[in-house]
Amino acid sequence: MSSGMDVDANQAKLKRDIGLFAVGLLVLNGVIGAGIFGLPGKLVEQAGIWGPWLIIIFGILISSVVWTFAAIASYFNTTGGPVAYANRAFGPLVGFQTGWLLYIGRVTAIGANTNVLVTYALDLAKVADSEMLRGFLLLLIIGGLVAINIMGVKKTVKAINVITLIKILPVLLLIVLAIPHITPDKAFPNGVPEFDQVSGLVLIILYAFVGFEGALVTAGETKDPKKTIPRALFTGIFIITAIYFLISWTYVNAVEDLGGDTPLIDMGEVLIGPIGVVMIVIAAIFSILGNATAIVVAAPRMTFAMAEEGSLPAWFGKVHDKYSTPANSIMFLGVLAFFLAISGTFVYLAAASTLARMIAYIICMVSLPVIRKKADQETLDNAMLLPFGYLIPIIAIIVCTFAILQADIINWAYIIGFIVLGSGLYFANSIFSKKG
Repeated sequence: MSSGMDVDANQAKLKRDIGLFAVGLLVLNGVIGAGIFGLPGKLVEQAGIWGPWLIIIFGILISSVVWTFAAIASYFNTTGGPVAYANRAFGPLVGFQTGWLLYIGRVTAIGANTNVLVTYALDLAKVADSEMLRGFLLLLIIGGLVAINIMGVKKTVKAINVITLIKILPVLLLIVLAIPHITPDKAFPNGVPEFDQVSGLVLIILYAFVGFEGALVTAGETKDPKKTIPRALFTGIFIITAIYFLISWTYVNAVEDLGGDTPLIDMGEVLIGPIGVVMIVIAAIFSILGNATAIVVAAPRMTFAMAEEGSLPAWFGKVHDKYSTPANSIMFLGVLAFFLAISGTFVYLAAASTLARMIAYIICMVSLPVIRKKADQETLDNAMLLPFGYLIPIIAIIVCTFAILQADIINWAYIIGFIVLGSGLYFANSIFSKKG
């Protein structure tokens, strides 16, 4: 296991180049990916005019989870996020499993997102798809993200700034252009909503909000993380809820033939014409790219943190001498994500990603009172205090538990398999570390 001195020394090599604005963009890109381009249609199909308003309801509910994470984050200024929280409270095994579940969910997301990105790009270019071309483009995209990330977090943040602008502006333009189409009969729902599939709807909406935890992992490279990260979380989740609501609300009012898999493309065609279709396709490509970029920033910091805690081999904790980034963890992520992307197995794994995150969220939220009890007085004085005691974390745990209860048996089978695999890696590393 790594000593505390070794961990502190390695953490000190990381540069604190991430400010409030950059953390906010990580939150935004960690949550908003491909989902926003399909969510409005799915909501309308299952909830009708109530769909957009359910986003506000679930935005408020998920804010209890975000609020709890913001409070926990105020006790830490090192890289790791959920890994560090669970480790501090319950020990290295629970910390490792928490990080492992979140990590697998994120690597799987890169595989899924980059495949969708290639599909959009080939469609836009009117080029026929083939396994060889797809594999080359996946290698180019994932390899490029890895290279940019290794060369420094500043370069990655600059890339995210540009990507965010390109992906958000077309969505905001659609919202503005759709305002004149708002009518009283579609603006506000009447009566009580009727849902065909409550479980599916819950998971769809909650999945749209997960991913914010990625920003927590970068605390070791964030300026004044105990204050910066909580502020970014609150601001980010408010903006995300507003964007999701407004685009879904205006979609319901502007488009006659509601539903389908490409609601924003339909909206763009109605409001702008053929140019609108191209604009939204480009926005979707950059939205997916932004989400993948945010994952490549956050996920390697998780394996880096697990190596720092002694749960993974020290190789994962190696910091690049020139660029001061966790280079080995970034390269490992790229290789794993690439093989998942070309194999297609990510399709089956993605179904369990929300379940994995909800379990990890609960572990982290339960850790709050333990972390608070173990904190020294100086940390307590500077930490965020939640109003009403632990009422907000209790609400957050109920929300996550409700989501977990919606999962199918096949989702549980994958999660149990990952837990077994993670445990094997953890104990194998422990044995080899002792022999070394």
